[in-house]
Amino acid sequence: MGQCVTKCKNPSSTLGSKNGDRDPSGKSHSKRSGSHRDDHTPTCGKPGGDILVNGTKKAEAASESCQFPTSSGDARRDPESSTEESSLQRMEELFRRYKDEREEAILEEGMERFCNDLCVDPTEFKVLVLAWKFQAATMCKFTRKEFFEGCKAISADSIDGICARFPSLLNEAKQEDKFKDLYRFTFQFGLDSEEGQRSLHREIAIALWKLVFTQNNPPVLDQWLHFLTENPSGVKGISRDTWNMFLNFTQVIGPDLSNYSEDEAWPSLFDTFVEWEMERRKKGEETKGLTTSDTESLCQEEQTYQYV
Repeated sequence: MGQCVTKCKNPSSTLGSKNGDRDPSGKSHSKRSGSHRDDHTPTCGKPGGDILVNGTKKAEAASESCQFPTSSGDARRDPESSTEESSLQRMEELFRRYKDEREEAILEEGMERFCNDLCVDPTEFKVLVLAWKFQAATMCKFTRKEFFEGCKAISADSIDGICARFPSLLNEAKQEDKFKDLYRFTFQFGLDSEEGQRSLHREIAIALWKLVFTQNNPPVLDQWLHFLTENPSGVKGISRDTWNMFLNFTQVIGPDLSNYSEDEAWPSLFDTFVEWEMERRKKGEETKGLTTSDTESLCQEEQTYQYV
């Protein structure tokens, strides 16, 4: 489908902000007991007797002063939260590997390197599915929030982890309700949000239709795309309503188009398509009939010649 999934204008505005340095965890320090400790008593040594220091025996005071400070966070750290923190750190390292130098986002150049490391072509279906799970708002761009939320959604924080998730993601995209969500996402994904587009350019729509139906090619798709390519109706863009309704069209209307009715609430472009396609098929059958008739006449002439 060319470069429609990855090729886009480099955004000029900066989205997101750099994370500040995290404050180090506070340390709790134990206080030394006694304000008049004997200067000759070693810090961690044994006491020289039972002399009281401010009501505390020297042995207890020395023992208390020998305790090392401990972090209250470390003492009560939940293993699960520690694992989550390590995962976030790996996500941060992965994101910074591909992010733009001036913007907190992965842009076109970083996306190409990201796809290369994933061993996928930037224009293939897997990348569209990944963008869907990341809920990317723009082609060829992952913001910091989209990247982190996406990695959490697919439970992956490394290149190997994302690669390992591809099979299950592709299976998920085959489910009817999930595919419907992916299909509708694809329309929004194809729009140029910076230009405020509300409809897809015809060429982009054709490319995205080919891409989104990679795993499930409806019988009527080729005829529909041929109609749009020939463009007999002069269509320049595809509206959201037309895009969404086409999925219903593929599920309801049979490949021979015989159960299509103009009286139903279909977009007018569908009426034009069905009329054009039926006429094209009729001409094809007529041409095929003439070719068959000519072939039979030729065979009869050859047989007559043989008997003469």
